[in-house]
Amino acid sequence: MYNDLLSKKKKLAVIGLGYVGLPIALEFARKIDVIGFDINEARIQLMNNGIDPSKELSKDDFNGCSITFTSKIEVLKEANFFIVAVPTPIDEHRLPDLKPLLGASETVGKALKKGDFVVFESTVYPGCTEEDCVPVLEKHSGLSYITDFKVGYSPERINPGDKEHTLTKIKKVTSGCDEDSAETIGKVYELIITAGIHKASSIKVAEAAKIIENTQRDINIAFMNELSIIFNRLNINTYEVLDAASTKWNFLKFFPGLVGGHCIGVDPYYLSYKARELGYHAQIINAGRFINDSMAGYIAKQLVKKLIHKDKNPKDTNVLILGVTFKENVADIRNTKVVDIITELMSYGVNVDVVDPYASTEEMEHEYNIPLTKTKKNNYDSIILAVSHNEYVNQPESYFANYMNSSGIFVDVKGIYRNKIKSFEYWSL
Repeated sequence: MYNDLLSKKKKLAVIGLGYVGLPIALEFARKIDVIGFDINEARIQLMNNGIDPSKELSKDDFNGCSITFTSKIEVLKEANFFIVAVPTPIDEHRLPDLKPLLGASETVGKALKKGDFVVFESTVYPGCTEEDCVPVLEKHSGLSYITDFKVGYSPERINPGDKEHTLTKIKKVTSGCDEDSAETIGKVYELIITAGIHKASSIKVAEAAKIIENTQRDINIAFMNELSIIFNRLNINTYEVLDAASTKWNFLKFFPGLVGGHCIGVDPYYLSYKARELGYHAQIINAGRFINDSMAGYIAKQLVKKLIHKDKNPKDTNVLILGVTFKENVADIRNTKVVDIITELMSYGVNVDVVDPYASTEEMEHEYNIPLTKTKKNNYDSIILAVSHNEYVNQPESYFANYMNSSGIFVDVKGIYRNKIKSFEYWSL
């Protein structure tokens, strides 16, 4: 398989061309022939014109790539090595939503032939690849797992918006269903991963390794968020406490904040779901999730209290929120917790304006029924710096003074303007 891909006798296909799939597809396409498959025809048209729908890659990133973008299964059938990189979200009950993953497995199953390889990159609970996806592959291909086709798991580690830790520079965990597939899959990824690979002993180990990466971060951030609530009652600044504590060499310096997006704010629910299925209640994981999911409401309530303390009726106040994407310098609004701040403030009757240099107003209205503001006012009662986009960092205080009245409250979710705001009441986590 490896030699046939290298000599271009066979093709590699990537199914799902979002934040994860498209960079992988383009990177492989500089070495071998690639088919980029996505069910969204509009996205295919954009990529055929050298446009990344996720706005992460430039037109130049498409240059020199041997890739065919398609939404047709007939074209997908030309491939022999399949990489599945579709989202694994949660539903309204915070349970794993495997519909995109199982749908992609069905599509691959219809294109699968004897001797083919399938590698899953989507974040899942341990056991999902072999227990949920493989039966779908077998059903729609009529082939037998291991005997006729091989499966592996190699978790994605792409960090959207990060121009330093890019795809090729992050060590890749790979795995296979047997020794042969583990060896081949590792060699294929070594074509593009300059940082090297780590061969996990099994697919389940690789699945577990990925899901605890994000769960660990979630728990550590939850601890910081809980500390920020306690320190707020003690009237001391959390960031000053962290500065002091981090002078010890083994202190892990995490920060409080909103935890949204399609990874850290989602993946722990996959692990706790699997734990429940096995008869165990994951107490620390669930407690961390509860704290982090509550922080947006906590921030909104703290601001409302401060407005009332200034003898302002929330219904007569105007608040400007800077940033609405799930993290800085990206356009992704999926599972952004800034929306929870907005809806909580609106529940008190507060008039909220939202601006963001990266987010699409059409997507915001479609996903959350919240439009972005085109023209900012000059008399806001509060400004909430919710996302530390480059455009909002290192601004002089006068920048915010242009939009806020003299009794305004500056809410700094990330704590980046600590000790820099003098003319207004300042509050951060």
